[in-house]
Amino acid sequence: MPDSVDTRRVSDLPLDELVACHECDLLMRKPQLALGEKAQCPLCGYELYAHRHNVVERSLALVIAALLLYVPANFLPIMQLNLLGQSSQDTVWSGVLGLFNTGMPGIAVVVFLCSMAIPLLKLLCQLAVLLSIRWNIGRSYGLLIYRIYHHLRDWGMLEVYLMGVLVAIVKLADLAELSFGLGLICFVSLLLVQVWLEVVMSPHQIWQALSGEDTHAGD
Repeated sequence: MPDSVDTRRVSDLPLDELVACHECDLLMRKPQLALGEKAQCPLCGYELYAHRHNVVERSLALVIAALLLYVPANFLPIMQLNLLGQSSQDTVWSGVLGLFNTGMPGIAVVVFLCSMAIPLLKLLCQLAVLLSIRWNIGRSYGLLIYRIYHHLRDWGMLEVYLMGVLVAIVKLADLAELSFGLGLICFVSLLLVQVWLEVVMSPHQIWQALSGEDTHAGD
């Protein structure tokens, strides 16, 4: 990690050599990092960006894993409820249908978008961006798709849905017999993989690779 970041005469530097801290807005000279190093703001200590190893390959592996988990996470039973001799199995998709069929189509659409549609669209955007870098094709389209992805980031709310499931489990535990299904394991795994992907897929390196400035994003 660099000991300090040179902030002298920043007004005389071109924009592509400058970086601003997302937390305190300090404008400074962009440090040159070696693999494995991180740049921190000298004023507030916020991590500006990192230069990670094999960003594209590691991110691709995680995206593919997330896509493989997507179908079982949403369509396999999350839990089975046994109450007064009646048994029912609940999935994410059945929850959306249940809201729609009980006269709450607006809430059903919101749940569908935030827990199924947008997370899938985010993964597909990440896959397209990474493949455009890996195969060195259509990087201008990759830039557009990556911008779309950043606009979608705050709308995929798998963690909120998971919290709702946990609250339901706690409330129903004393009223009925509950058993967990494979869908819950896949859903939690999908959430963890996506969090790991956010950490590994360094935005700074992806932007540089898409603009042609960084030819070692996969190193």
